[in-house]
Amino acid sequence: MRIGSARAAAAEWVRLNAGKEIGFKGAYFSGSTIGLPDDAEMSPASDIDVVVITSHPEPPLKLGKFVYRDTLLEITHLSWNQLSSAEQVLSSYHLAGSFRTNTIIADPTGELRRLQTQVARHFAEKVWVRRRCENVRQRIIDGLRAIDTTAPLHDKVTAWLFPTGVTTHVLLVAALRNPTVRLRYLAARGVLTEYGHAELYPELLNLLDRTHLSPQRVEHHLDELARTFDAAAAHAKTPFFFSSDITAAARPIAIDGSRVLIRAGFHREAIFWMGATFARCHKILAADAPDLHHTLAPAFDAIISDLGVDSDEALMHRAQDVIRFMPRLWETAGAIMLANPDIDDSSN
Repeated sequence: MRIGSARAAAAEWVRLNAGKEIGFKGAYFSGSTIGLPDDAEMSPASDIDVVVITSHPEPPLKLGKFVYRDTLLEITHLSWNQLSSAEQVLSSYHLAGSFRTNTIIADPTGELRRLQTQVARHFAEKVWVRRRCENVRQRIIDGLRAIDTTAPLHDKVTAWLFPTGVTTHVLLVAALRNPTVRLRYLAARGVLTEYGHAELYPELLNLLDRTHLSPQRVEHHLDELARTFDAAAAHAKTPFFFSSDITAAARPIAIDGSRVLIRAGFHREAIFWMGATFARCHKILAADAPDLHHTLAPAFDAIISDLGVDSDEALMHRAQDVIRFMPRLWETAGAIMLANPDIDDSSN
């Protein structure tokens, strides 16, 4: 399927469904496909991300991933309060990128287009790029310092894993690149190589995988993850914000997409999303199938042991490793911003 056809399906879904909701303020595309042309081929391991804006102060739980007209959509709701000013969006690293170009699907009042125009005008100004990088940096530090060692194991691993993975986003934001989710390490590798800082990449990856797992070992963990994933998808009942990531429709992304990475030689880059998915599966199983949660626990224990975070002491030590790495990461991000020809520093 071509990206253009997938976008058309998403736009139709918005018109027939979200557009009829009370409080509907508009919708726009986000995620990894926004920079791709309509004639590009849609990857089987990708979805079309759509953000639906509501006037309600508290948006509903996101619909997440589902198939519509042979297209895998991911629908997230966002309150208009979070888009109340261009300055608010320009400061937010996870919001600003979608407004860099016109990604609008629906805009019944015209407010979304006015906001997008303002954000696009100032997006590449150094003051805002730096502010977004600071937004990422603070999220990493706050996340790692907030790890609760009394939480269940799957929650503790998630609390370490996501801030550790967000280190890649500091670099991507500095380079004006999309802070992608599943492929974040590969994207960061490309930025570091392009800007002459390739020597930092092994250090960045080592924060995640200190033991340099082999391709065979990573693929073994993926096989175990596939069993756990299928069990969690089959038994899930309790709604979590990530629930739609653990479904049969999302399996090509989590399992097949990871296998493609491994067999392309990027097995260590696959570990982030595998670890995140493992932990999410066990959160579902702990809530909805406790016996399976216990039965399948050894496979999860094995991957976190290989990653070296199988005790509270080790987990907190690894969190501190990331915090100690932050000055070096920040220095590199600053060098990228300085060298980036697309960043406008005339406003400074």
